[in-house]
Order: sequence, then C-alpha cells, then structure tokens
Amino acid sequence: FYEWARMWGMLLMTFSKDLIPALNSTLYYRWMVSYFCCHSFMDKNTMGMRGYNLRMSHELIYCMYRFVAETLVLLAKCDSKNGNSGALNQRLILFDEMTMGQLMAGFPDMLGIPYQLMPVFLLSMLDQLSCIPYIDAVESYGLPSDTCPVPTSECGALVVDALPHIGSCFISSSMPCDGSTMASSYMARRFPELPTFHLCFPTQYLDESTLQCGVEDIKACIKFVEEQTGTKWSWDAYFTAMKRFNQETAYELEKWDINKTNRPQLLGPCYELFRKYNYEMDGGLDPRVMTTCEKVNKLLTKAYSSDSLAWPKDKMKYRAIIWSCPPHFYANFSNWLANCWGIDVLVEMESLNFTKPLETEDKEEALRDLARLYERMVMRRHTNGGYQNVVDELWRQCEAWNANFVIMYQHVACKNMATVQGILDEQGRERGLHMIWVEHDLMDPRTVSRSSMRAKVTEYMRTVIGASPVDPSLLEFEDDSCM
Repeated sequence: FYEWARMWGMLLMTFSKDLIPALNSTLYYRWMVSYFCCHSFMDKNTMGMRGYNLRMSHELIYCMYRFVAETLVLLAKCDSKNGNSGALNQRLILFDEMTMGQLMAGFPDMLGIPYQLMPVFLLSMLDQLSCIPYIDAVESYGLPSDTCPVPTSECGALVVDALPHIGSCFISSSMPCDGSTMASSYMARRFPELPTFHLCFPTQYLDESTLQCGVEDIKACIKFVEEQTGTKWSWDAYFTAMKRFNQETAYELEKWDINKTNRPQLLGPCYELFRKYNYEMDGGLDPRVMTTCEKVNKLLTKAYSSDSLAWPKDKMKYRAIIWSCPPHFYANFSNWLANCWGIDVLVEMESLNFTKPLETEDKEEALRDLARLYERMVMRRHTNGGYQNVVDELWRQCEAWNANFVIMYQHVACKNMATVQGILDEQGRERGLHMIWVEHDLMDPRTVSRSSMRAKVTEYMRTVIGASPVDPSLLEFEDDSCM
C-alpha cells in the first residue's frame, strides 16, 4: 500500500502542475486512459516477489513512471490541439521511439522525447489491446498483415491521428530494422511541415572501417538540430551526462556479476524494463536516475551479503536466458515463469548491449564512441551485423550466466530472426541446452495469445523435463481480453 500511495502521490503532483492540458488529453486520445492503470501494471510485474527483490523492483518502476508522467504532461502542454505552448515546442526535439537519447546530452537547453513511446510502444505493455485499433486501421488501407506490429502500430497511430501535434523537428532512424524506415516515411507524409533527419548507421558495426560513416551521420544530425533550433552543441554538458551514464553502466555490470552467481538477487520484469529505459531513453540525462541506481545497488549488495534469494526457494529451480524480441503484450511473462514453473530469467537479450565506458575527454573519440553506442542500440545489437551477433553470442551468454534454459521468443513477423531459427535449434541441441520456443506477435495478442504462450512452456516442462508446476493454479487462467 505504501508503494501505491507513493506512486499516486508522484502522479498527482506531476499532473497537477498542468492539470487542464493533462485532463484534456483523455478526451483527445484513447491511449491516455490506459495510463490510469499503471498501478495494476506495477502489481503484475512484482507478483510473488518478497524481500529485497521486491524493494528494488519498486524503486526501478517508480523511476520509470516518473519519466512517463513527466513526458505525458509535456506531450499535453505542447500538443497544438491542447496546451499548444509555442515556446516549449520550439525547444522540443522528437525522436523515433527506437532511437537512443544520448545525443540530447549535448543540447542541455532542449527537450528530447521518444515520440511514439507513450501512444504506442510503452502503451502496448500496459494494455495488450491498445494497439489493435492502430493495426486494423493501417491494414484497412492495404498494408500486409504479416509486417512487424511496431512500425505497423506507429503507422496506424498516424492514420487515426493518435499522435500529438508537437515538436520543432524529428530525428528518425533505420533502427533496429527496415520497418522503422517504413514508419518514418508515414511520419513525413503525415507531418510534411516537420523537418526530419534520418539516422542510418552501418549494419556491419563490428567492422571498424565503417565507423566513420556513423560519426559523419552524428555530426550531420548535430548540425541539423543546431540549424532547426538555433542552439549550439555543448561538449561540457555532453561529457557531464556521459560520465553519469558510464557510472550507471558500472552499476549495471555489478548487477550482472551478482546475477551470474548461484544466488541472483535482482530478477523480474521491472529490472528488464528499467535496463531498456536507462540504456536507451535516459542515457545519463536525468541526474535523479543516478540516485535510483545507487539506492538499488546498495540494496543489491546488502541482499547478497545476507544470503537472501530473489524468489522463494521453491521458485528457483532453473536458470534461464530470454533471447530474441520479447512480446510487448505480455511484459510480465518472466514473472509467470518463476511463479508457475520456477524458471528464473537471469537476463534477456535486449539488456545485453554496449557496456564500454564512453569517452569523456577527447572530442573525436567521443563521437566515435557515440556512433558505436548507437550502432548497438536495443535489438539492433543482435539482429544486425551478421548471425554471429545473435547465434554465437547466445552460447557465450549461456556459459557466462550458467544458464541451461533458453526461452527463445519467436516473433512471427520478424524476418531477421526467422533466418537463424534452424541454426539456433541445431546448435542448441548440440550443447545440451533446453530451448523452449515461444511464438508471439509483439503487439498483437490476436495472432498468439498469452495463454498460448504459457501452453508452450507447460507442454515442454511436462513432456521433456517431466517437471511439476510450483503453483498449478497458474497453469490455466483467462486473460486474453483484459489489460
């Protein structure tokens, strides 16, 4: 109840600063209503947790929701149909939701937000049914139904006018795949008056001879922002933020070191989601995130020293890694794995990204490091640059984390991952790993439902492992038509 009250207090304080535009958003956009259910989302992600793991998870999700609340208010204040603040819009730079935010560190007087994050991306995690109207709308115009639901939903949101009319310019990208390029073209057609810059980094990012291409792209993007906004890039501000980001990365590596032991301490969906937010959207920009990282790592060290466990002992039977793109409509699937079968997800693929400390003194090397970081953004780190980045990397991680289970997500509309399915299956058997293939369609629960995903795991555990569930009441329950 304390965490509920703390969350409500933060939300009320944030929205009360600009209450009228925030309330108006619920009239203009159907997706805004789903954010009223953030407490149920928090509860779903922490269900069954106890002790230090629960406390750390609450700290992480609170930090994320503070960012969510402030971004929602900013969207409302800047929207031309709502708050229509011209001064704020002149300072606002929009990013494609899959584009990392570290570039904004060099523009401390500007505001950068991932544009589709609230109306589409994060929304689909809170409410599994939220993107269905977007998908149906754009498919009614002839878009094939086998395309990835991420760019499909983004395009559908443009079709039904579900995105606020805001910003001084837009930075798009080809990340993590060509689907983002499709969505960017829709964006340019819907808002032709909005200046747009396209970041297109080399896919063969392990080849350092291509690095300069990425550097030149970043330089051109910086120049674009300077021309559109009249502000100048600040190296002092950038280096200050990246020093914070480097420290946050060091804290993340501490979590990995402890989770690799036989007593992992921080597990569950809240940690998985925070890692993506911290790596991609915050990136050292908000000093308050450092406070959260420090607090969580103190709890982490204390938990490990006290011989505590992340889950009750009967729920810590199997060590697993999640690989491939996770289902947005079932963000707390790892929570169900632990509570029902005792399968503990130690880490997921989208958390294992670039961990090299970024340069904070030499300007040219700093640009090269920033290019390396962007080339290895979430998802792109493994689905670009050759199959070794997703296949060979999985076996290295299984060994490093001492995991003998792989929850292998099979995103039915992802063409990149489909090309290596046979290789993964064959090499996984050779290594004696238990690979549980779980199909999903990312943001569309109609293709593969949550219950179908659970059934795949249950079938494997019963027929191959011969195991009994930790909690049989969680084997079957109806949740296909709820949030």
